[in-house]
Amino acid sequence: MEEINKEKQGEYSANNIQVLEGLEAVRKRPAMYIGDVGMKGLHHLVWEVVDNSIDEALAGHCDTITVEVNKDDSITVTDNGRGIPTDMHEKEGRSALEVVMTVLHAGGKFDKDSYVVSGGLHGVGVSCVNALSVHLDATVHRNGRIFKQEYRQGIPKMPVREAGITDITGTIIHFKPDDEIFSTTKYHTETIASRLRELSFLNAGISIKLIDHREGDGYEQVFYSEGGLSEFVSYLDRIRESLLPEPIFIEGDKGGIPVQAALSYNTSFNENVVSYVNNINTIEGGTHVSGFRRALTRTLKSYADKSGLLEKVKVEISGDDFREGLTAVISVKAAEPQFEGQTKTKLGNSEVMGAVETCVGEILNEYLEEHPKEAKQIVAKVILAAQARHAARKAREMIQRKNVLSGTGLPGKLADCSEKDPALCELYLVEGDSAGGSAKQGRDRKFQAILPLRGKILNVEKAQEHKIYDNDEIKNMITALGVSFGTEEDEKELNLKKLRYHKIIIMTDADIDGSHIRTLILTFFFRYMRPLIEKGYLYIALPPLYLVKRGKAEKYAWSEDDRVREIRALAPEGKEDSVSVQRYKGLGEMNPDQLWVTTMDPEHRSLKRVTIESAAEADHLFSMLMGDEVAPRRAFIEKNAKYANVDV
Repeated sequence: MEEINKEKQGEYSANNIQVLEGLEAVRKRPAMYIGDVGMKGLHHLVWEVVDNSIDEALAGHCDTITVEVNKDDSITVTDNGRGIPTDMHEKEGRSALEVVMTVLHAGGKFDKDSYVVSGGLHGVGVSCVNALSVHLDATVHRNGRIFKQEYRQGIPKMPVREAGITDITGTIIHFKPDDEIFSTTKYHTETIASRLRELSFLNAGISIKLIDHREGDGYEQVFYSEGGLSEFVSYLDRIRESLLPEPIFIEGDKGGIPVQAALSYNTSFNENVVSYVNNINTIEGGTHVSGFRRALTRTLKSYADKSGLLEKVKVEISGDDFREGLTAVISVKAAEPQFEGQTKTKLGNSEVMGAVETCVGEILNEYLEEHPKEAKQIVAKVILAAQARHAARKAREMIQRKNVLSGTGLPGKLADCSEKDPALCELYLVEGDSAGGSAKQGRDRKFQAILPLRGKILNVEKAQEHKIYDNDEIKNMITALGVSFGTEEDEKELNLKKLRYHKIIIMTDADIDGSHIRTLILTFFFRYMRPLIEKGYLYIALPPLYLVKRGKAEKYAWSEDDRVREIRALAPEGKEDSVSVQRYKGLGEMNPDQLWVTTMDPEHRSLKRVTIESAAEADHLFSMLMGDEVAPRRAFIEKNAKYANVDV
């Protein structure tokens, strides 16, 4: 990587703002720029503005960021960076601030003297936020003066103007998302807090404050990390029993690529590796993760061989065994990151793999030599994992061999569909034989298949892998789906080549037991069939909670608010006593026609697609809800009890 002139890097003026192309019709096709116009896209607006402040921090010019959610669901982001340049842009003939706020692909991130690395790779961020907001106000503290400009739906109301003097520097962006664009403009505090917490771990020493003015007396939390990735690993493992007294921290710079990583081992059976490039969460991994895994396997195996710890082990040790019970965070900074696809979820830079592998290998080897007690604990964990993996492989092979020997290999309880194109087929995983019977009668046999599940499946969070594949209900799901395990690269990897359905719908009762069964199924899919979630194939059915009747008129209600609304609609004169309400506690209480109309008919049903916004948060949630530690689960239940739909 070319050497950066430090003196020149500190200069940040209008000439650093490079315009790649003019602003296009972002309002016409917002999903092209922010992903969607639902909750994800709404929160993406916040990330874009915060990322600009983080980039200032990465450049060494900012250490405090404040994010405020105002009472009207508008957002204010304040930082103490250098402030966006406000002088005239030579090419555009207007203020650089206006260029940044109104021109797509304009920003200092394309100028290597202003930002060596940045998360907002495409430079579309704040201009998109501006275009998709009812109003946006930018206030800049720079060169001892205050500058302001207001915009409405991306259009400046007036030129940039001076609004006073100041002895501080920084930028304040205040915006309100346009409710004509977004399906909802209600921000989730926890979603914002999760991302800000993540950023504080990834950028040690930066203080990020979140204030929510909508919460009663006000919600305020400061995210600050001195230990960075080591604290991140401890946070991820806070509800697990760790094998090491503290995480192993790795830091280095190879070939001009700064590398940071932290790792630890716990007593669980799961691997949890979270990776980032320039603060972007690469949920599909990439070359940095490959380099990390290669270094981990090579270094640990070399140490174990050299120490004679594997001499009496009768099973073969594979790369997977070195990662069971592993929690790790990998963060690299790349000047020119290359992402596979539009979603920035998989890093493709080949040079990063070697940099990470070298850096991790060197420091991990030093740690093992200097900490023999901890090294032996890790190797002992690896040996147990290898023994369990061999047992699990036999269990998986038994499932697949049984399928071959039994002809079609499909479970006897499966009511299959006639359509053979997986893209058109749906599989309903239904709680109980009674509901399964109604679903079989009510379905469209052409494209809807039904698999009834008996009782509660095994809690995979507490079970070793080979026992999971012995569970009848899990075996039936694997067989019905048509998936297999094992590729040339990874014997545990899910193989989707013969997947028979592209819509897998969990349909359980609307009671406590139904919620528990749904969570057990979701835990299994997250831990062992995550690619199905990542590809958007997993859904949750939403059966109605109530049937509201008056005479021959019938209405269904999916929530308490729906119930009240439908009662008033059926009895506008106020005679609510004449309206009867039936509470559906189980799917079996509905006849096949009702189940079809409310829950299975694609024209009228509602489905929730299961997605993974943050792998780290999802991992914590499943471990907390389904793991061995009781105290964190009790605290979660007490905090969220008011949201529970309990029917005694």
